[in-house]
Amino acid sequence: MDLASHSKMSSEGAEGRPAPPNSLPLQGTPGGPSQRKKLSAPRISLSLDQSEEDALETPDDLDINVDDLDTPDDTDYLDYTDTELDWEEPPTANRNASKEPCEPIPTFSAAEERQDAKLWRAVIIGEQEHRINMKIIEPYQRVVSHGGYYGNGVNAIIVFAACFLPDSDSEDYHEVMENLFLYVISTLELMVAEDYMIVYLNGATPHRRMPGMGWLKKCYQMIDRSTKFSNKIKYVNSLAELQELIPMEYVHIPECIIR
Repeated sequence: MDLASHSKMSSEGAEGRPAPPNSLPLQGTPGGPSQRKKLSAPRISLSLDQSEEDALETPDDLDINVDDLDTPDDTDYLDYTDTELDWEEPPTANRNASKEPCEPIPTFSAAEERQDAKLWRAVIIGEQEHRINMKIIEPYQRVVSHGGYYGNGVNAIIVFAACFLPDSDSEDYHEVMENLFLYVISTLELMVAEDYMIVYLNGATPHRRMPGMGWLKKCYQMIDRSTKFSNKIKYVNSLAELQELIPMEYVHIPECIIR
């Protein structure tokens, strides 16, 4: 047997089948066909009943055992029914509750406007406008009064009665005294023409109603801007002594002082 016959027999094999080639023709090789090798994906068995044949046909790492899977319980589910989404509009009741009721602006009638104008008085003191609450000082307006004139009939007499002042322990004492101060100043400016005299009556006045000399000095300086207040003070011990200095015909003396 020659070498050619032996090679042929080796290529056909023992059973008459051709022997596999030692090499594969590459793409682009002259004389060889251009072919691509197709790979088939292994079949995955999803059957609940596995048989021995299925185990042989399918690799172990590709088998899915449904019994081994974890089944989520009720706590694993998210309840979206109780969650309000941002783009959802709130219920009508909530929208109405969020709107605060708007109180209408009160309107005044003509009579009420006139009454309100009586409660406030605008005055000019020292080239500055002030507003006086006339209602809060209404019980204390008798603290200052006009006592007539003295001298040649031009100089005014201003009577200041401390017994008509508010108690210092009252809640609105400071507010009353502030408005009362403006009232006294504005009244003095209306009463005073040329020279004037202030008669300060503190007889029968409790200590809690005494305003102090500083308060009177401030009133005096607001009128004529004088710093010689203390040099112009004259003290009297009785109404008889006061009558020797000024005419008492138009000076109103409170009943508590006369007694």
